[in-house]
Amino acid sequence: MPTDLSQTLVIGISATALFDLSKSDEVFKNLTEQNPDTAINEYRNYMLEHETEELDDGTGMPLVKALLNLNKHKKDDGPPIVEVVVMSRNSPETGYRVLKEIRKNKINITRSAFTAGESCVKYLEAFCVDLFLTTNEPDAQMVADSKVCASAIVKPPPASNNQLTEDQVRFAFDADAVIFNEKSEIVNQTKGLKTFLITEDENQDIPLQEGPYAKLLTKLSAVQKRLSSGLEDSPIKLAIMTARNSPAEMRVINTLRSWEIYVDQAFFLGGLQKSRFLKAFNPHIFFDDQDAHLDPAASDIPSAKVLYPSDSPLKNLITSSKK
Repeated sequence: MPTDLSQTLVIGISATALFDLSKSDEVFKNLTEQNPDTAINEYRNYMLEHETEELDDGTGMPLVKALLNLNKHKKDDGPPIVEVVVMSRNSPETGYRVLKEIRKNKINITRSAFTAGESCVKYLEAFCVDLFLTTNEPDAQMVADSKVCASAIVKPPPASNNQLTEDQVRFAFDADAVIFNEKSEIVNQTKGLKTFLITEDENQDIPLQEGPYAKLLTKLSAVQKRLSSGLEDSPIKLAIMTARNSPAEMRVINTLRSWEIYVDQAFFLGGLQKSRFLKAFNPHIFFDDQDAHLDPAASDIPSAKVLYPSDSPLKNLITSSKK
């Protein structure tokens, strides 16, 4: 009987987000620039020659380890709490190095896909993926446009050596254009902060519409309920880090209530630098749509950028404002 993953959080992660393969990527890029006709064979030889060398952890590794550790908290006889699928544009042969490193580190990943240069995106739905983490911007954009699941481009691994526990997994999310849709942010961008605050206050009892990460947050909330501990003691901790402030905060809380989602912590920062609060919260990953928030955080915190769909009015507005 086929495995039912409807109650399981499924993370799809590229090999380059799980491990630091920047050196290998640079080798392939140089080989392609020198001679595209021979690049694939030369890259294959390079990978075979280096397949016994250890790989450093990528940005997504602490998150993956902590998520897989949640399976020990399962209180029912159902499917796993979390599944992780490694997805790579490498061929199966050149991907051997990645699989070898997964086994050596005893990471409980049993599913993988190696597509020999083709995009992995078309297989996300087949794997029932809820979140896809990658270093490849075109792939992330394809997912954002298809809306098949949440997706993000991971920033390089943090320079600081923050110790992240594996007994708990901590997520931090931006609000507008990430958890919620972009309409409120468009009001802020086009009509100014004063009008935004008035509009959000007047509509505080009207739930915000879903953004690209709403379904992921819903899935995380459902997973929390499958764990052996109560919500307050749950090994999953969810936080919202938003530039909103009073009186725009009430609509956020009322929206989450209407979605029946429990969030452990919420920070309404009113323009204060998010990185300072993220360093204190110390999440396994932080999702935001703006580099202005991500770049200061990424030196200390595993961070990932949420892309706008290609037809996004907010994306077009930001692009136009830069011209």
